[in-house]
Amino acid sequence: MILVNTPTLPNKEIIEVHGIARGSTVRARNVGQDLFAGLKNIVGGEISEYTKLQADSREQALQRMTDDALRMGANAVINVRLTTSMVMQGCSEILAYGTAVTVR
Repeated sequence: MILVNTPTLPNKEIIEVHGIARGSTVRARNVGQDLFAGLKNIVGGEISEYTKLQADSREQALQRMTDDALRMGANAVINVRLTTSMVMQGCSEILAYGTAVTVR
């Protein structure tokens, strides 16, 4: 599966557009992460527990978008975008979406 954030693929021809492929995940922090984050907030620096949580969330959303595109019969997703929103305090959604296409 080819994933790009551009509207076209160089040297490829889009032969079919399947629609919007999407994948999302909603994740919440946990008490252990919050304790370590609170300590790091005092001394400064990267809060690696949250960095890992966000990275894992992005990968899961992209994988779910890829699975959605495969179900549609696509072999590529163009115009891939990622967005995030807070669902509730300490809980956020990551959404990956793009246009599922067949290219040759």
